[in-house]
Amino acid sequence: MDNILNERIDLINIEDEMQRAYIDYSMSVIVGRALPDARDGLKPGNRRILYAMKERGWTHSKAFVKCAKVVGEVIGNYHPHGDTAVYDTLVRMAQEWAMRGMLIDGQGNFGSIDGDRAAAYRYTECRLRPLAEEMLADIDKNTVDMRPNFDESLMEPSVLPARVPNLLVNGSTGIAVGMATNIPPHNLGEVIDGTILLIDNPEATIDELHELIKGPDFPTGGTVYGLNAVRDFYTTGRGKIKVRGKAEIEEEDNGKARIIITEIPYALNKTLLIQKMVHLVRDKKLEGISDIRDESGKEGIRLVIELKRNAVPNVLLNNIFKHTQMEQTFGGIMLAIDKGKPRVMNLKEALQCFIDHRFEVITRRTQFDLEKAQARAHILEGYLLAMDNMDDVVRIIRDSKNREEAQERLMSKFGFSEIQAKAILDMRLYQLTGLEREKVEAEYAELKKLIEYLEDLLANPDKIYGVIKEDLEQIRAKYGEHRKTDLSIDEGEIDIEDLIADEPCVITLSNTGYIKRVPSDTYRQQRRGGKGVVGMSTKDEDFVEHIFSASTHDYLLCFTEEGRMYWLKAYYVPEGTRQSRGRSLANVLQMGQDEKLAAILCVRELNDDSHNLIMATKKGTVKKTVLSAYKNVRAAGINAINIDEGDELIGVKLTSGDDEIILSMRNGKAIRFNEKDARPMGRVARGVRGVRLEGDDEVVTVEIVDTESTMMAITENGYGKRTSFDEYRTQTRGGKGIISIQTTDRNGKVVSAHAVTDEHKLMLISEGGQMICIGASDLRVIGRNTQGVRLFNLKEGDKLVSAAVLEPEDESPEEPAAEEVENAEGEASVENADNAAAEPNSETDKPTDEQAGE
Repeated sequence: MDNILNERIDLINIEDEMQRAYIDYSMSVIVGRALPDARDGLKPGNRRILYAMKERGWTHSKAFVKCAKVVGEVIGNYHPHGDTAVYDTLVRMAQEWAMRGMLIDGQGNFGSIDGDRAAAYRYTECRLRPLAEEMLADIDKNTVDMRPNFDESLMEPSVLPARVPNLLVNGSTGIAVGMATNIPPHNLGEVIDGTILLIDNPEATIDELHELIKGPDFPTGGTVYGLNAVRDFYTTGRGKIKVRGKAEIEEEDNGKARIIITEIPYALNKTLLIQKMVHLVRDKKLEGISDIRDESGKEGIRLVIELKRNAVPNVLLNNIFKHTQMEQTFGGIMLAIDKGKPRVMNLKEALQCFIDHRFEVITRRTQFDLEKAQARAHILEGYLLAMDNMDDVVRIIRDSKNREEAQERLMSKFGFSEIQAKAILDMRLYQLTGLEREKVEAEYAELKKLIEYLEDLLANPDKIYGVIKEDLEQIRAKYGEHRKTDLSIDEGEIDIEDLIADEPCVITLSNTGYIKRVPSDTYRQQRRGGKGVVGMSTKDEDFVEHIFSASTHDYLLCFTEEGRMYWLKAYYVPEGTRQSRGRSLANVLQMGQDEKLAAILCVRELNDDSHNLIMATKKGTVKKTVLSAYKNVRAAGINAINIDEGDELIGVKLTSGDDEIILSMRNGKAIRFNEKDARPMGRVARGVRGVRLEGDDEVVTVEIVDTESTMMAITENGYGKRTSFDEYRTQTRGGKGIISIQTTDRNGKVVSAHAVTDEHKLMLISEGGQMICIGASDLRVIGRNTQGVRLFNLKEGDKLVSAAVLEPEDESPEEPAAEEVENAEGEASVENADNAAAEPNSETDKPTDEQAGE
């Protein structure tokens, strides 16, 4: 009864008590478990594991130790939580796909990027990595505050000295109560460069730091898309960063292609990615995939996605990015514990926390070393004084009854301190020799220099910052690595044209659809009759069919033989070398499998109502449509002209509305008429008759008449000629035309015809892949009803298949007739282009009786 009467009972509001208890619990989770410290970038669990291993000597220079031993040490002495939590934390610090700078060296099964768990801790072994030991450097020099562990039987550090800016280097992920952190990892060298910049210039802006710390650097590589999001993250401490894996397209000779994935986004489970793609293929959301294989190994990730023959690789890859985690958003928030409180920091604040911490660590280390040096110097001063009075010291010691009396008499006689007197009494006889005295004097001199340096260091904060910089430079030199994650500008952030020079180029297209872009000066000018150089490496069954001149900033209006139109900027065409094969057109345009390109037209603007497109088909149909009708082009293309069955589009020209058109036919005729004869029509109209063809004749080219130019007709056997446009009288649209060049057995059929001036160069391409660039000025202007002269010394059995006009340049130096010729294997030889066939022949240039009578 008395006990009950003596009890104290306080009445409290249960809501207030629950609130107080929950706040206490929340702060315990926030500060003591889930969030990293801004100074060393470690959560308490990580910190305790590293410290426990350091205390037991399980460093990188020692043998591996069972992880079970580490887990037991940590939970028994420092971290009173479950063994699973401790082991999972240890395992993550040993996974190369989780940590940008690994802290634990693991031996055994520590899981995989596929999501496999690590083996039980009784099977695995570990030890500290050198980088982790840098985090613990100088911890025994009173550099950080120590606090009692959970049962107050031991002391543990509240933070590590951390020579490494670990918060940014390894990042952190944690969910506390009411808040979370998600800091991406970064490149060690870049972070150190930014830290040094901030030390040198405390007023440095975030933009200046961003120039050195370019963005996250994930251990799994990948690509960060969108630098504005990275800058926002660095400025505000929050940001949504788009991350993509890396993939490349490989084309095979059989026409099939495959997608090779070599890197995946950070923290993505590779097995789950494969499963997601399999489900999408099964649900018909990813079409065109025939097989998915995981060929990953020690060399890294390699996922092979085999495509069906009709699949468009670029389209399929974009769908993979769209529907799977190959593209995902990293929601960054730089939340960390700063001075005991959680705080969202920007890049500069995070770096400043590290700098301030290192300043304190270096200051405390310097003070510790100074006190230690001063204590040692004090003892050495006693040694030297005793050695100077050794006889009296020995006599006092010998005459004293005990150690205490000797100590008192020495302190009274020579003024020794208690520490000095005890040290003298502890001296051994050999230390009285002359050699030992020299050692003491040398050590004392070194200590005096060290004390002077340490005192100067403490008196000058700028020198402490210099020490911090030296430490960081040593860390960078020892542990710095190249960046793994690429950084890419998001298409919506900047106009890519600002980064691409506007310069002339040549675009070539082979018969089987391989396209490439090369600078126009790649092909040197040669005289007519030369052998040429190889312009594209082709397969035996392939040959170069089309060549077009353009500027890199032009719109390329791509018309197919079926009458559809696609457009793209010229710089999107992959650039190659003169001998390279190029890339499949299916990877550049989303064309159908059986579509072939008929014409490429270069324009600067599509919103143009003052210009027309004149189209011509093989069967002689022409159509005129205003250019602006083609401005709204979809990725899948639009219908440009309605083509009859058996017919195909052969050419498209841009006109002003008052131009005259000339159609050239395969059997040697041509017809000239005014474009006004063709009324304007809608975008998908069929067109009207442009020329009335006879027999098996067909239209090969369409050109615009230019009275300042001449008509250059070229035949399949390598012959051609220039004729004044004045010799082509204007006719009514739909006529039969007049003779343009004689198509004899020597000449063969007409391949193409172009309007050229003396300043133009012509590119001629043979079926075998040979290419020659000649100057139009090499040919004199001759009559219309003639055969012409040799332009291209073709190999036996080879034929010309295409020709194109290159725009004149400011400087086009002529080369001698003897040209160095390179073959497809890169071997060089010299051919003499001076042959009889290369010169005008009076007999062939003179009309025959039959020709004259026409």
